[in-house]
Amino acid sequence: MANPELDSELEKFRELVGKALAEGGSQPLIKLTDEELAVLDPDALEDVVVPTPHLATLSEEQREWVLATALRSLVSRGAVEVANIAELDAVLRSEGTDSGLTADVDMRVTPEVSMALALRRTAARALAVEQQTSSGTVRAFVFVHSPELMLIEQVTGGGLHIFTLANKVQDAAGIVQALVDPFGIADRDGKAIQLDPSVLTTDAVDKSLARVIDKALVVGQLIVLADEPGPLLTTYATDREVWAVNVDSPQAPTGITARAVSERTLAELITKLIKQPVA
Repeated sequence: MANPELDSELEKFRELVGKALAEGGSQPLIKLTDEELAVLDPDALEDVVVPTPHLATLSEEQREWVLATALRSLVSRGAVEVANIAELDAVLRSEGTDSGLTADVDMRVTPEVSMALALRRTAARALAVEQQTSSGTVRAFVFVHSPELMLIEQVTGGGLHIFTLANKVQDAAGIVQALVDPFGIADRDGKAIQLDPSVLTTDAVDKSLARVIDKALVVGQLIVLADEPGPLLTTYATDREVWAVNVDSPQAPTGITARAVSERTLAELITKLIKQPVA
């Protein structure tokens, strides 16, 4: 159910952040680990689509220990202030005893932390990006509030979340492009090949595309997340070229094209995904 008062406050918050960005431009915001995010906003582990790859590898007992350590790290870095730190210390010292002591955390966060948590939760849409290489998977999410306000969250395989504020679509697209074409290989536009959904396998598609898929060093997946499924873009980067397979709409019988792309065309495709209108 809509909450007009909450919507109004959110709009004021977005306007305030947008004005600050207009003065200072796109800028790094903060870096947080999986476990620090779990301490700061535990419900987001279920409510937000962003993965927590490090936490996913831990047992329940291990999680308890790393979350306690994460809280100490946040306090020592000045990212949060815990008002009842003495009470919490007493609880931690009693671990392993039968004292039964418990305490809730009275936590106050910095504006940077508050901004990151709010913007990743309240975006009307997002662009999800996945980079696959022989070294593993890196992900990024562009949370779009307006063309002048975007939060980019990059997630490393080790569970480090790097937050950046962007006030230009081109800046956000540049971060995404560096993931799908990290070596800057894209240099020319090729002829577009129309594809049928039923032949999207390496042994059935055009030979030129099949060759690129086989030799790809970096595979990128870009998906627009919104109430209505958005376009999809898959990229294949070899040591010589970058190909893009663009799908206008999931499950659509037409609108699937593949071609080699230049740096400029790749940037245009990514920019178009970020600018997708809210359904």
